[in-house]
Amino acid sequence: MQDEIDIECWLTDMDGVLVHEERALPGAADFLARLVDSGRRFLVLTNNSIFTPRDLAARLARTGLHVPEESIWTSAMATADFLARQMPQGSAYVIGESGLTTALHEAGFVLTDTDPDYVVLGETRTYSFEAITRAIRLVEKGARFIATNPDATGPSAEGSLPATGSVAALITRATGAEPYFVGKPNPMMFRSAMNRIEAHSETTAMIGDRMDTDVVAGIEAGLRTFLVLTGSTKADQVERFPFRPHRVVDSIGSLIDLV
Repeated sequence: MQDEIDIECWLTDMDGVLVHEERALPGAADFLARLVDSGRRFLVLTNNSIFTPRDLAARLARTGLHVPEESIWTSAMATADFLARQMPQGSAYVIGESGLTTALHEAGFVLTDTDPDYVVLGETRTYSFEAITRAIRLVEKGARFIATNPDATGPSAEGSLPATGSVAALITRATGAEPYFVGKPNPMMFRSAMNRIEAHSETTAMIGDRMDTDVVAGIEAGLRTFLVLTGSTKADQVERFPFRPHRVVDSIGSLIDLV
């Protein structure tokens, strides 16, 4: 393993690493402050496609964490970046919230339900049967099927909610078309994030709380990976995976000295 001393850029997951249930996690504020003070390039990543970076920056600020909106990279933004490279000035029928529609608009896409180039599925608080039916019919007619992330469920105070992956499975079952998922664990999301901050894989690290998304995608993108135990993956689960992070730490606060 290379020494961590040459890490120049940092990518970090948000939920489970910086915050949990609207509360800042131990060491998060100090770690972010160290990044800013040291002038390190960094991005906060999230598979959540509902919110814009401005929304998420405000949410983090309410927990006492100060992250500029330009330092936030969502699966919606990664999806828009990917599509803009695939088909500049293309068109899309979108199921999602403002985080996704705003990103696609800013990438130069036209949003339409008439012969779109793509059907783009993101997360939303209220999945509409009518919208899903429309998406199915457009995919049947030849629209390419893209989804922001494969997460099957999302959290709520009452329990799990169906998320993008579950609705994508419904559309796939109806059409036979598998979507291309842009968000984690696809390393494409990390590569687009690195392009955003002009980072190089050999000098960039990823901090995450999930072995099956953050760590595996980081490894596949050629990054050094750090697993924190403040989120989904617990210490006794790490050995079950056929790959290993660079290091396992209790919380993001344990990494402050590496910045």
